[in-house]
Amino acid sequence: MPDSQPQPPDGATADTPALVLCGARLADGRIVDVRIGAGRIEAVGTAGSLPPGGASRVDLGGYLLLPAPAEPHAHSDTALTADRAAERPVPYTSEDVQRRATEAALLQLGHGATALRSHVRIGDAQELGRLAAVLQARRSLRGLADLTAVAVPRLLTGLAGADGLAMLRDAVTMGAGVVGGCPDLDPDPTGYVEAVLEVAAEHGCPVDLHTEGAEPARIARLAALAGGVPAGVTLGPCAGLAALPAEVAARAADQLAAAGVTVVCLPQGGCGGLERRGTERVGGARGVAPVRLLRAAGVRLAAGGGALRDVSNPVGRGDPLEAAYLLASQGGVRAADAYGAVSGAARAVMGLPEVRVEAGFPAELLAVRGERIEGVLSLAYSRIVIHRGRVVARTSAVREYCDSVESGAPELPRQGRPGGGP
Repeated sequence: MPDSQPQPPDGATADTPALVLCGARLADGRIVDVRIGAGRIEAVGTAGSLPPGGASRVDLGGYLLLPAPAEPHAHSDTALTADRAAERPVPYTSEDVQRRATEAALLQLGHGATALRSHVRIGDAQELGRLAAVLQARRSLRGLADLTAVAVPRLLTGLAGADGLAMLRDAVTMGAGVVGGCPDLDPDPTGYVEAVLEVAAEHGCPVDLHTEGAEPARIARLAALAGGVPAGVTLGPCAGLAALPAEVAARAADQLAAAGVTVVCLPQGGCGGLERRGTERVGGARGVAPVRLLRAAGVRLAAGGGALRDVSNPVGRGDPLEAAYLLASQGGVRAADAYGAVSGAARAVMGLPEVRVEAGFPAELLAVRGERIEGVLSLAYSRIVIHRGRVVARTSAVREYCDSVESGAPELPRQGRPGGGP
């Protein structure tokens, strides 16, 4: 079941005015015009071949046009709380959570993520309050971005877990589209996974679990249980796999691949779903999943942002292009594959339709100033975001330099007004 259910043809689809993107560069180097209507790409032709007619026109000269990224691992309920860490406890009123979840989604949308999957804690003192607030934020974002909530209970086994199990079922009934949790925090991790899979099977929901993956036996059991889940199982951030001996990690990767489990890594680090004991995470790992090892084993791999300026990562950006940049610069992944991890692979994790810049595909697009994917990942300042066929966010940046003090020096390249500085 996809995270985002089909929407009725309202102002974001069928009634959206036609749009022509002019002079965009594609990843293969072609310069094209793209006509969009009813939320889908209607035609792609050489530059100048698709006159706007009655459609709105957007000049994308100098921009690289790409399938829009998606965010498969957000934490909307804890986002933007780092600045309020001095408040004990951090307020989690419905109004506060809804405001922060909305602001966080808009920040991520500005970076290009038109669909988000957000893990939301249920239980504790707030019970289902955080989830209700995130679902309200989802409604307020309709037409701008698609937000799906993952219900994350703390305990599910034994007497202490009975309430959590009942609340998990209530969360799905309320509107959580994915069943999640952190088996590492339960006294019976295997029983926790079995409970999650049972609820997911009852409702036909996907499963998305937090785990460090630091214990090979636990990974093996999880893979064995996950193999038969029709809606799919996702794990993340699995940073503990990187600390295992190479042959042990490779065996775990083979088991995950055989079970069809997807791994969402977090190159920026930080994840509010994995609590700390003192200064160490549960499971003992702080880094990033072994990306190349997982890819070599055939594991389906996507990348997400994780924490967005909360106590897990006070400087988290929630920027898919930064996650791709880190995969390419530190993970040894080709730039095109790194971007695929935050776009096509991330959408696949969320059960969303594939996006290509071709006729017939959804108009979920990101235009970034630049000519090649490598440059875009390095300097992705100016961006135009298209969701369901309309421009929903713009970010513009202009850098200018003053003249050199050296007379007779060679002319310097300019960005901005020709021949002028600030």
